Amino acid sequence: MARFIVEVMLKPEILDSQGQAVARALPRLGFEGVTGVRQGKRFEIEVEGPADEAATERVRKMAETLLANPVIETFELRAE
Repeated sequence: MARFIVEVMLKPEILDSQGQAVARALPRLGFEGVTGVRQGKRFEIEVEGPADEAATERVRKMAETLLANPVIETFELRAE
């Protein structure tokens, strides 16, 4: 069984309102010195078989098709 991690983030030019809300809340909670926060999603996907090129390509297609919106998000894929 192969395990992959897909991390999805908004593109840098896209406003991250959730990240901004967290950044504003941190000083109120006593966490000083934070200059920015970006919020994202993490997917852990297990597939049958080895973590070879074919499996990696299948998970990449999953990310491109369903997990990330290519218009406003980017993703990173890695095997674990």
